[in-house]
Amino acid sequence: MSISQITNAVSSYEAGSKGKAQAGNSKEKVKEKDKQSSQDTAVVYEKNNKETESKKVYQRDEATINRLLEEAEKRTQSLRDLVEKMLLKQGQTLNEATDIYALLREGKLEVDPETRAKAAEDVAEDGYWGVKQTSERLVSFAKALTGGDPSMADKMIDAVKKGFEEATKAWGGELPGICKETLDATICKLEEWRDSIRDEVSMDEEAKNAFQQQAASAQLSK
Repeated sequence: MSISQITNAVSSYEAGSKGKAQAGNSKEKVKEKDKQSSQDTAVVYEKNNKETESKKVYQRDEATINRLLEEAEKRTQSLRDLVEKMLLKQGQTLNEATDIYALLREGKLEVDPETRAKAAEDVAEDGYWGVKQTSERLVSFAKALTGGDPSMADKMIDAVKKGFEEATKAWGGELPGICKETLDATICKLEEWRDSIRDEVSMDEEAKNAFQQQAASAQLSK
């Protein structure tokens, strides 16, 4: 083999090696670019999620608020009508100065068996004025007022406690035991609602950690 052939062979080998090296470098650059693009996408995705979460708007549920207020007004009027009916049977009349709560509290009204049975049904476990239904209505009202924002639960709990205090004053003495049970049940349900958002954050954090571990494993396996 002549010197010129050897020179040409070496030149061809170097050119080939250089081409392979350039091709290899190009592939590495593509991989690096794809990796960076993936990381950028992840960052943008996380940012968008945070922006969406921060922009979440809670709106009052006016339909539910009006329905519950109207229902409460009807029930209150129904109670007044019932008291008036019993007073008339006893030869008395109901006027603005009449303290119907005092009449009920002090047992000054003669209650017929039918009315007594209906009252017992209403305050039973599954009755309209029972602990379960009453506490659920109060929680529904709280959620409607706040637009379903769990972060407002503590304020609603304070409002329920103040309402209980006002009811105690209006009653003129210690409220019946069922009222205290209803208060406790309502607060318990509001606390569960409040803590639900913390549970969601905890689950999101667990999912994030699991994803990070999976991503790390995928990188190490390459």
